[in-house]
Amino acid sequence: MTEEVIDQSPPPPDPDPIQNSNPLIHPRRVPFEHGLLPIPNLLFADPIQTLAPIKQKLASSATNNRVGSPAVSEALSISSDHARLVLETLASVLHSETDPLVVAKPEEVDSIGADVRDLVLFMYVQSYKKLMPRTHKDSAAVADVWPSASAFDGYLSALSPIQLVRSNSRRFMPSPADEEAHQLSYLQKHIANIISLLADPVEGQGDESSVLSLESFEHIGFLLHFGDKGSDVPSFSQATPFFKNSNPDIPAVLVPASEVHDWLLKKIASAMESISDRISGKENGPSNASGQEAATVVTCEALNKVPSNDRGPCIIEGVSKTSLFKQASDLKGRSVKVANCHDSVIYLLAPLRYATVYGCSDSTIVLGAAGKAVRVEHCERVHVIAATKRICIANCRECVFYLGVNHRPLIVGDNHKLQVAPYNTFYSHLEEHMTEVGIVPTINRWNESLALGAVDPHDSLSHPTGASDKQSESASCVDPNQFTNFLIPNWFVGEALGSTKDNPFPLPDAYMAVQQTSLKNLEETRQSLRETPLEDNRKRELTTAFHMHFKDWLYATGNIRQLYCLQGD
Repeated sequence: MTEEVIDQSPPPPDPDPIQNSNPLIHPRRVPFEHGLLPIPNLLFADPIQTLAPIKQKLASSATNNRVGSPAVSEALSISSDHARLVLETLASVLHSETDPLVVAKPEEVDSIGADVRDLVLFMYVQSYKKLMPRTHKDSAAVADVWPSASAFDGYLSALSPIQLVRSNSRRFMPSPADEEAHQLSYLQKHIANIISLLADPVEGQGDESSVLSLESFEHIGFLLHFGDKGSDVPSFSQATPFFKNSNPDIPAVLVPASEVHDWLLKKIASAMESISDRISGKENGPSNASGQEAATVVTCEALNKVPSNDRGPCIIEGVSKTSLFKQASDLKGRSVKVANCHDSVIYLLAPLRYATVYGCSDSTIVLGAAGKAVRVEHCERVHVIAATKRICIANCRECVFYLGVNHRPLIVGDNHKLQVAPYNTFYSHLEEHMTEVGIVPTINRWNESLALGAVDPHDSLSHPTGASDKQSESASCVDPNQFTNFLIPNWFVGEALGSTKDNPFPLPDAYMAVQQTSLKNLEETRQSLRETPLEDNRKRELTTAFHMHFKDWLYATGNIRQLYCLQGD
């Protein structure tokens, strides 16, 4: 409350707009949502006691305070594959878009390496455990929509992913405000340790005295940011009373770590109080809901309401038995979460940063171009078509992934009967969107999946009995004879079309051969029909028969719904 009194005092002659705006502090969501790896050697019972010597070991082998995967492998006693995965995952969630690791080409990752301070913070947050789903406000409605039992070819689990999230537990995805409060609570508990890992001891003053430089303080921006959009201040340090208006050409004054700790604790407490007020306001009724909510729920009744606030993801939730289409003008540059959707087709044809697909079933989800990472979690019988740099698949069953992916797909948790295949579609702006977010079409590692543990220790829902020391079930490749192209309807009528005319990811030879054979057979059938001598009435009967069979197929597969949705648009 003291800070509020100070902020209300008369401004100085040359007021600082950042200081006067007093922006709230927020957790950076992406390290907690896309940066957690279930690698046993990254899970520390006592992070500060374990990480302090690891930091020293890394620093001793660092060049310009950066380390590559060999040093990470040695310091953590993990394989070179896992060390490389650590660096690649860190690159996908870093707070600085200009960090050398973020802009590195795949072959440069090992030589460029990661900043030791970012790496230590990344390892620290591996101790984070995700928030338990909350009770659904309408459990009866959920039970009507979602299956109450699920068998998988002789494998009957006590709880399938959908049941686990929905039916039996009667629980639901936490709200963005709930997740933000949970992440802030974690940081509030651990901020003293985090600062101590970034601070430097003062010579001759004992272990209890340490200081923080401006450069080290900036790395706290990996976990926290100021302002509703995360870009309201030039840098993390500029929102502080310690380092604001620092001259980059003059070394900044070192600040006691205890002073930084006390200031951050106050900021976190203020932010948690604001979130609590927002949650209670929403619970008391929509009229009291805050306009600062960090995400928008897109429903069948409100498909086009996308907020100007870009801090949190756009949430597409609860879509059932329909088709939904979003393009770049709706989602450009945003993060997206598709949650709890059933028996639907969802097209998100836009350049995205991050995308999450959570708790969906019997649906097809097409992601345009996700430049950072995609996570698919707790899904059943879902087809995901994605062009992305990275993808993580967790706790899914009977799902098929058609991928154009630059890094090895990561499979974690309790998965069953997953399949992967090469990317199988295109739309006219796809290559433009891929270029914008940095996806390389000549690199596709769709069939090089890396499976980690069958238990994801960060997920409070995923703990199958007896699987603690087992590797997650990997994915099989779709048979080339079963591979088909996916046609995206042309929703761009009246708009300028892009330059993409075909799938930008080259198909492997086996899949290309089957595709060419299918096209040849189709053309031969067409030619045969054209050359078959038939009277006009017989031609009409044949045409009618084709139309009837096609209509029956549309109804049998549920694709008739897409035609109705297209007509409605």
